[in-house]
Amino acid sequence: MNGPDPVAVEATFSSVAKRYDLANHWLSGGIDFFWRHRLVQHARQSQPVDILDLATGSGDVLFALRQGLGDQARLSGLDFCEPMLEQARAKRQTKELEEGDNQFILGDCLDLPFADESFDLITIAFGLRNLADRAKGLSEMRRVLRPGGRLIVLEFSQPYLWFRPFYYLYLRGVLPWVARWMTGDRDAYLYLGSSISEFPDRAGLVQEIEQSGFSNVQAKALTFSIVSLHEGK
Repeated sequence: MNGPDPVAVEATFSSVAKRYDLANHWLSGGIDFFWRHRLVQHARQSQPVDILDLATGSGDVLFALRQGLGDQARLSGLDFCEPMLEQARAKRQTKELEEGDNQFILGDCLDLPFADESFDLITIAFGLRNLADRAKGLSEMRRVLRPGGRLIVLEFSQPYLWFRPFYYLYLRGVLPWVARWMTGDRDAYLYLGSSISEFPDRAGLVQEIEQSGFSNVQAKALTFSIVSLHEGK
C-alpha cells in the first residue's frame, strides 16, 4: 500500500494551485460536479454533525457538504499543501462563510492532529491515492471516527474493460498536453495518469479499507467506473 513521495506530491499541487479548479472542471468535462453531488448524497444518509474532509485541497468538497448538510454540520478540512488551502480560504471569503465553522487546517493525513473519536464522518475525495502509506492513513481515519462513524472515499478507479483503451488514450495522450496549456505544468498531470493506472480497482480498495478495520464496506462505480464511491463504518 505504499504510495508516492509526499514531497513530490506537495510540490506538484503547489505548482498548479492557482489554476487547479479551472483545470479540474475543464479536463473532467464538468463531471466532477456530479461526482461531488453523489458524495454529498451519501453523506446525507445519516445526520453527521462533526465532519472532516481530508485532502481538502481548494475546498470544493467541503463547500458542497456545507450546502448539502445544512447549518448543523461542523466542518473541518485538512490538507498538507498550503497553496491549495490558500485557495480554499479565498473561496470561503467569497462565499461569506464564517471562518470558525469552516476550518482549513494544514496537516498530515498520516498523523491527524485530532483526538480519538472526534468525528461522525470523514470524507476524502481524490486524495487517498496520493498518500505515502494508505494503510497508515486509513488507520488514522478509523482512529478519529466515533463508533458508528462513516468513511466516504471518492477516488479514481479502474474503468470497465471496454472503456479502458479510450480512457487511457485521453489520460496519457491528451490530458497532459491540454493541462500544460491551462496550467503551465504538464508533469503534474503526467503524475495524475500514472497514479490512477497504479491504483487498485474497486474490489482491491474495498479489501484495503476492510483490512484497516472498517466494516460494511461498499463500492459504487460512477461514470464507467472512472471513479468509485467507497463507504465503510
